[in-house]
Amino acid sequence: MARALSESGRVELRLRPEDKALLTRAASLKRLDLTGYILRAVLPQAEADISEATKINLTERDSLRVLDLLENPPAPSERLRRAAKAGLKLP
Repeated sequence: MARALSESGRVELRLRPEDKALLTRAASLKRLDLTGYILRAVLPQAEADISEATKINLTERDSLRVLDLLENPPAPSERLRRAAKAGLKLP
């Protein structure tokens, strides 16, 4: 199945006729148009996929370690001091 996204936000989907018929029937049973039916199923999954890819889950032990490091940061290394003195910045 290929799809193209234009600047208008339009998405084109190529489906086998039997797949389109199945989706159209399911949409009509839910009293939705085909676009609404597909979006209702796909958008929550897209949000979940993005959330999963952008969040880090820490164990309780790791969370406590991070909090401890924030409250008691280690002394800067010699390399870090030299970089700061030279005015280097992270990208």
